[in-house]
Amino acid sequence: MGKRRAGRELLRSLSKKQKKHLREFGEEHPFYDKLLLLLLHSCFPFQSEDSDKSSAESDSETEVEQVSGYHKLLATLKTSPESESEEEEDESESEEAEQSEAEMDSKGSQEIGEAEGGEEDKNDVPEEEEGTTDTAEQILSQEQADGTRDTSCDPRHGVMEEFTDVKHESEFSLETNFMEEESGDCNADKRDSNPFKQHMDKELEDKEIEKMSTLPKTSSQSQWPRLGQLIFSSTLEKHKTLKADKEIDVKQLHLHKPLESTWPKVNKQFMSSVDKTSDSPFTPLQRELFCIMNSYRDLFYPERNALTNGEEIRHAYCLHALNHVLKANAQVLSNNAKRRDRKPGTDTDDYRDQGLTRPKVLMIVPFRECALRIVHTFISLLEVNDKKKIDVSNKKRFKGEFDSDPEEKPPNLKRPEDYEAVFAGNIDDHFRIGVAILQKSMRLYAPFYSSDIIIASPLGIRTVIGAEGEKKRDFDFLSSIEILIIDQADIYLMQNWEHVLHLMKHINLLPLDSHGVDFSRVRMLNLNNWSKYYRQTLLFSALQDPQLNSVFNKHCFNYVGQVAVRNVPLTGSISHVLVQLPHVFRRLEAESVTSVIDTRFQFFVDKVLPEYRDAIMSHTLIYVPSYFDYVRLRNYFKKEDLNFTHICEYTKKAAVCRARRFFLKGEKQFLLFTERFHFYKRYTIKGIRNLIFYELPTYPHFYSEICNMLKATDNGVDATWTCTVLYSKYDAQKLAAVVGIDRTAQMLQSKKNVHLFVTGEN
Repeated sequence: MGKRRAGRELLRSLSKKQKKHLREFGEEHPFYDKLLLLLLHSCFPFQSEDSDKSSAESDSETEVEQVSGYHKLLATLKTSPESESEEEEDESESEEAEQSEAEMDSKGSQEIGEAEGGEEDKNDVPEEEEGTTDTAEQILSQEQADGTRDTSCDPRHGVMEEFTDVKHESEFSLETNFMEEESGDCNADKRDSNPFKQHMDKELEDKEIEKMSTLPKTSSQSQWPRLGQLIFSSTLEKHKTLKADKEIDVKQLHLHKPLESTWPKVNKQFMSSVDKTSDSPFTPLQRELFCIMNSYRDLFYPERNALTNGEEIRHAYCLHALNHVLKANAQVLSNNAKRRDRKPGTDTDDYRDQGLTRPKVLMIVPFRECALRIVHTFISLLEVNDKKKIDVSNKKRFKGEFDSDPEEKPPNLKRPEDYEAVFAGNIDDHFRIGVAILQKSMRLYAPFYSSDIIIASPLGIRTVIGAEGEKKRDFDFLSSIEILIIDQADIYLMQNWEHVLHLMKHINLLPLDSHGVDFSRVRMLNLNNWSKYYRQTLLFSALQDPQLNSVFNKHCFNYVGQVAVRNVPLTGSISHVLVQLPHVFRRLEAESVTSVIDTRFQFFVDKVLPEYRDAIMSHTLIYVPSYFDYVRLRNYFKKEDLNFTHICEYTKKAAVCRARRFFLKGEKQFLLFTERFHFYKRYTIKGIRNLIFYELPTYPHFYSEICNMLKATDNGVDATWTCTVLYSKYDAQKLAAVVGIDRTAQMLQSKKNVHLFVTGEN
């Protein structure tokens, strides 16, 4: 209580402008609201040099870190009653407006005062005020003088210079260590059926590389019991058809020795009573996924669900990645001993077992919580039993930076189950960490060039790669990546997809520096710049999307081939609409994919909007997936002086509350509403009578969620509810996910508008 009281006194001593500046300082994603302060907490730890040194030590250290006054102030802001009341008020679903308009207006005026008034669009780009800037600069300059300022995550300092463990460099060096007899499976690596050896030791010829670069891929289909319809594609000659194994013996998978015993124990939490009757340590889904992974084919699985199979999939690819790293390192350590004992003059080409840089596996995940679970899975897989614990360096620091704050209690607000599953734990999206694994030890925060596995978010890896023209940029560590895992790829569509594309353009390029590599140990495939033809890419998503398909088809060159799961939806999310609502799907004709954006805008302005200009068609919500379309519509509505309000992911909390109130009361006829705001907030918008989907939603279930918002204000006007959807022939995938494959085929063949009436039982 004393710390909290002291924190509140510090808070009261600041002016409103200073409080506002602290809340906005370092803001990247304004839609995070309260969680934004958690992002600040992780990006500005303000630790002293002594605490940095102490946290770099092993877990046995128990020194208490010294926290600066500014750090305490940020923690106070994060848990202050004022911020909690704002969040609860924002999610009140405008119930206060229905019960007491005067009370709601008084709250709204208070929020307007805090936001310094003005229109919502003025709040989209906050302006720096002279007073607050000077105050912040004084605080920061004082902290820099005291040596407590940590700029590791400050975007203004260019490439992040975060903590890396240099203390254990020699202990985890592959060049100076040798294989322990009890921990490796050197002899297993000699087996011809070992998938790792088969894949990495295959020597491609120049004509095969030319063939993969020029000729199109040939494809074939196959039906598997659990995964469903699979599309196998490859440029080279048809390989042996891959079939799903009904039963898998762990010994037949050629797993590294410790994993054979630890995997059944770690994975038993996912085994149902039916699965436990068999001897297989995999669930049906894991068995078929791992069968593809272990063949080193590229894989695109677009049916990942955070509620049902997300953790199953994570454990499966963690097993595959760890097995690959352990086998690769065991081969290097074994060859170290052979080189040491070899006779002078012996040919050294037999020991080519490395890439141009050490990192072998790159894992792209959206949030720190995902990285935390991956590392915990690695530790569980490496610990044979409770008596043989592996040594994990910097585990205490890792838990502090990647685990969620136990004192941070989420607000008592209702959210869908899938939302709670996706945004569980620490949802900071700016991070990266190197992991080195050597026999019985794991090293967290290893420098990238001494790491075996790199776990990062798209934003975290993007800030290291940098852009052309920047002085501090580095992507050499991506030159020899052998397995690329992109998990929850659909979330990156809601963050910034450009970061993923930027990564794909810089992976498996020849490094600009040698980084101390022994070229006599480098595989010829790396020296020939053929790494991308050996890289396996595993792409997991909750949906099929043209942008995801583009990455899988254009940036995956695996010589073994690609496997994509292509199951078509039979019913669609429209079957989950619970209100009686007429759905009108209006088709627009576009000549090409590039012209569909302008065609959709012109179609909306000329043919759709005039039907809703009448005052009778009030309470119209326009759902806009693309932020660029949103800006275009907002500018047009302003130009035409239409009575509207708007909410996007960058809108301030006070402006969101005003917009929801104005729309509910009918003071504003139109509400422009972006998909990303709905993704990050999931607010229920009350007062909707007319729905317009400017474009089909990215997530199919968003369609039913938005339609079901109409029942939030049930005042006997069901007959006046309308729903209009704009689509083109290029929206076939999204359309099938909403209405089902059969209706999609009919709608794409017919050029007429389609009217559907959903009774809540379809």
